Amino acid sequence: MPKEEWGVKRVCPTTGKRFYDLNRTPIISPYTGEVVELSTGKPRSMSPDAEDAGTKKLKAAARGDDADLIDDDDEAELDIDDDLLDDDEDDDVSLDDITDVASDEDL
Repeated sequence: MPKEEWGVKRVCPTTGKRFYDLNRTPIISPYTGEVVELSTGKPRSMSPDAEDAGTKKLKAAARGDDADLIDDDDEAELDIDDDLLDDDEDDDVSLDDITDVASDEDL
C-alpha cells in the first residue's frame, strides 16, 4: 500500500515507466527530468467495441425480433444441375493408386 506522502502514481510520457509524483508541483519525471504535463481535456473511460454480426443476431433472438434470422420454411428450393448429382460408375479406385506417393525424383 503506497504511503500518502508518495503522492499519486504517474506515467512518464517519454519512457512509459511509472513513478510517484511526491505531491510536487510541477510534476517532474525522475527518468528524464522533464516536466510532465497532465492532460485534462478528455476523461479516460472505457467504451464498448462495435458489436459483431453474431452478437446482434443473439440479441435480436433474445428480444424475439426474428427479422434478421432465416426461417427454414422460407428457403427457396435450389436448382442444382442433375449432372453433378449423377453417380459415376468409376467410383472404384485401386489401393495402389491411393497409396502411390511421389518420390523426390518425380518432383
